[in-house]
Amino acid sequence: MLQVNTSADSAATSAPPTAGSDRAPAVDVLIIGAGLSGIGAACHLRRDCPEHSFLLLESRATLGGTWDLFRYPGIRSDSDMYTLGYSFKPWTDNSLLADGPSILHYLTETAREYAVLPRIRYGHRALGADWDSQEQQWIVSVEIEGQEIQAWRCNFLFIAGGYYSYAQGHTPHFDQQERFRGQLFHAQHWPEDLDYKNKRVVVIGSGATAVTLVPEMARLTTSTIMLQRSPTYVASLPRENGMAAVLRRFLPMALVYRFTRWKRVLIQILVYQISRQRPALLKGFLLDHVRQELGPDFDVDTHFTPRYNPWDQRLCAVPEGDLFEALREGRAEVVTDTIDHFTEHGLQLASGRHLDADIVVLATGLNMQFAGDMQLSMDGHPVDLAAANLYRGMMLSNVPNMATVFGYTNSSWTLKADLVSQYVCRLLNRMKKRSQHTVVARLAAGEAACEEPLLDFDAGYVLRAQDQFPRQGKKTPWRLYQNYLLDFFSLRFSKLNSKELHFK
Repeated sequence: MLQVNTSADSAATSAPPTAGSDRAPAVDVLIIGAGLSGIGAACHLRRDCPEHSFLLLESRATLGGTWDLFRYPGIRSDSDMYTLGYSFKPWTDNSLLADGPSILHYLTETAREYAVLPRIRYGHRALGADWDSQEQQWIVSVEIEGQEIQAWRCNFLFIAGGYYSYAQGHTPHFDQQERFRGQLFHAQHWPEDLDYKNKRVVVIGSGATAVTLVPEMARLTTSTIMLQRSPTYVASLPRENGMAAVLRRFLPMALVYRFTRWKRVLIQILVYQISRQRPALLKGFLLDHVRQELGPDFDVDTHFTPRYNPWDQRLCAVPEGDLFEALREGRAEVVTDTIDHFTEHGLQLASGRHLDADIVVLATGLNMQFAGDMQLSMDGHPVDLAAANLYRGMMLSNVPNMATVFGYTNSSWTLKADLVSQYVCRLLNRMKKRSQHTVVARLAAGEAACEEPLLDFDAGYVLRAQDQFPRQGKKTPWRLYQNYLLDFFSLRFSKLNSKELHFK
């Protein structure tokens, strides 16, 4: 039965001992990561599994994950806050696309309300986890403050550490970049003391980071150029949700939040379905909007017309068209070209043009990783992630008592994170009620493992990491549908006695 401590709070209030001691940390559930997914998972455990003890391990010095890591100017969500927010915690601000500090405040407030803060162990990096089949527990190797390594034990391992590496963003090497005398860095590692006022800035990239940085930096720079190898679809969203603001005058906040959340969910699903079934229609709509924003003289075909269909890669959102405004006013420029080499004073392009620069920011994407880059094993034998299938998008086939959070590519991450946490709580409560200690997902007899990639997505950061990820199947429960409605009914209301789940 999933119960280690007589008090659910005992592990959270005592100091963790050294590895190998009789008092080695042991909890029912160990959550890896204290970002958006981890805080949400902890709150769901508080709400739905109050008798289970748990702790959160966070490698950094504070909570927040992405929203504390990224410090570049203008950092904000590219998903609306009514779906990026938790299902149980209304987003009360009027902003639709919130800035990083506001999101971090929301996460901290949520963790405080649900008494999660005392459960977080900062400076604790989970290096690996080995399933001990004799003890029926996970033994997690934990590095503390980069020095001491301890062995922690848990009955259920809940990995909520996100999908990309915090150590290093994707940083391509450009020819002769060592010659550049200015500042060159990746946006993921923004210098705290950077002064870009009255400087010439080139931002390399065309994704969410680039379209956020360019209009924000252009307010102070002498020149700001977004240098892209190829365009991305960019859509303008309002800064605030006007309907929600009106409804709050007459209805309770929780009701308005729930209504607006479902409205945003349905809009996202509708747009995605149109992109799959009528891509030319959505493409025309998006490009017409860009032309209206930038005027008839702007070369939209070159700079804002991708070679792929909408949602083959993620769409970028800009609040109130701030990027288009910066381009119209001449405060920023988009250049679509490739880099031949760096010079002492900027970049030489393949077209022959030279871009003068004092600062070059690499907004060139992320390095993806699965399960927080932890080394998973069972009785000392490594788990081959690439050979595993993923049950309901959260449980590795043939690996007991483990779940991981992996959100949507076409919608807000938190929508899936909420569903996964609720499902895990259902599992834990069923196991406690029936005195069952382990659960493992297995392919049904005669069902062959599938070799389809986990993510059917053409973004560069996804393609670079496909071989490191588990696979998905051709049908439920091994298929990822990237559809919140299907997952909502499947994960919230499906029976837990399916033939794929084995309890003992």
